[in-house]
Amino acid sequence: MAKFELKLPKMGESVAEATVTNWLKNIGDTIEADEPVLEIATDKVDSEVPSEVDGVLVEILFNADDVVQVGQTMAIIETNSDTPAVEPPENTTENTTENTEAVKQVAARVSEAKQAVATPVVVSNTQGRFYSPLVKKIAQKENISQEELDAIVGTGKDGRVSKNDMLDYLKNRGAGTSVSKPVALQAKETPVSVNGSDEIIEMTRMGKLIAHHMVASVQTSAHVQSFIEADVTNIWNWRKKVKTSFMAREGENLTFTPIFMEAVAKALKVFPMMNIALDGDKIIKRKNINLGMAAALPDGNLIVPVIKNADQLNLVGMTKAVNDLATRARENKLKPDDIQGGTYTVTNVGTFGSIMGTPIINQPQVGILALGAIRKVPAVIETSQGDFVGIRYKMFLSHSYDHRVINGALGGQFVKAVADYLEAWDVNKEI
Repeated sequence: MAKFELKLPKMGESVAEATVTNWLKNIGDTIEADEPVLEIATDKVDSEVPSEVDGVLVEILFNADDVVQVGQTMAIIETNSDTPAVEPPENTTENTTENTEAVKQVAARVSEAKQAVATPVVVSNTQGRFYSPLVKKIAQKENISQEELDAIVGTGKDGRVSKNDMLDYLKNRGAGTSVSKPVALQAKETPVSVNGSDEIIEMTRMGKLIAHHMVASVQTSAHVQSFIEADVTNIWNWRKKVKTSFMAREGENLTFTPIFMEAVAKALKVFPMMNIALDGDKIIKRKNINLGMAAALPDGNLIVPVIKNADQLNLVGMTKAVNDLATRARENKLKPDDIQGGTYTVTNVGTFGSIMGTPIINQPQVGILALGAIRKVPAVIETSQGDFVGIRYKMFLSHSYDHRVINGALGGQFVKAVADYLEAWDVNKEI
């Protein structure tokens, strides 16, 4: 018998850690190669970690809600291979060595972890909050009192305090910043009146993350908006003319979204100071134009996959990228790297019938564009023979930007450039 270490794989260029959300296998279960063993989460994306070998799960080294670094061993699988047994993983003890005494210490720690999973320890306080072994270990190491621990806002599953919550608290604690009581505690002190017809719905993990990000963005950026109406009649007529042949040739549905994304990418090249991020008092001017594209998930939440180097794609390439990301978002098949590295975001509120919106900036970006519904409206048409009223297809573009670094002139000029590109669309354009 040999032992195989199931490690957290590298999941993307900027993904360094993940949170264990659920173990799909228990100790003693038989596992086949490529069979999922556990579920993990990185920000908004949930993924499964499969086994690389056939065998039996003999050790679980992390509990649900624990944060695991890329490359760390999460479980031990016993195989029938003659390969020599692996040493216990480094993360199970602070000073792992190759001597027998250290191995015994690792076994003891694993045994304690199993016992903690079998009988969860509830912190003795009036709120009855549960803290994972990792959180309690950090609290003990940093001399965080029970009262301090109870006051930390948890962003993990069911409002639990995660490793990142602890690290954020320690950073603020060192700076002398007080931590307010979590919403859950305030709700207990001021109960909400409910009756038999009311339904209490627990927020999902993703819902809590989105809520946290939205509040953080509003508290961080000075949001201001500019609006402009664009005449997209040429685009409407052109797409109607070519969409059937495009489908036959490329096997892709040609929607309006890739056309709008192409316009945004071109505008960002003209106005590179919209393609920036703010880090404290420093402005980071992004070299690549990576467009975030807000997409709906099956549960109604939104996620923002990213089209990398969008300015280098022609319309065919942009269409394939948009359709691929949208399809995988609907099927919950996005990878962590698919939502990393965005430099500017576009959201299509017109999908839901809205004619305009005031979207919240996707941090640490400084701008986001909302696309309103395309409407058939009466409009004044100017010609060399005079003005007349006709039917046109129009839409509103709503641009939210960070007024700390983007002034009204730049914010307005950028969205005007997007509108100008759309209105100048060639009805005879070949693709």
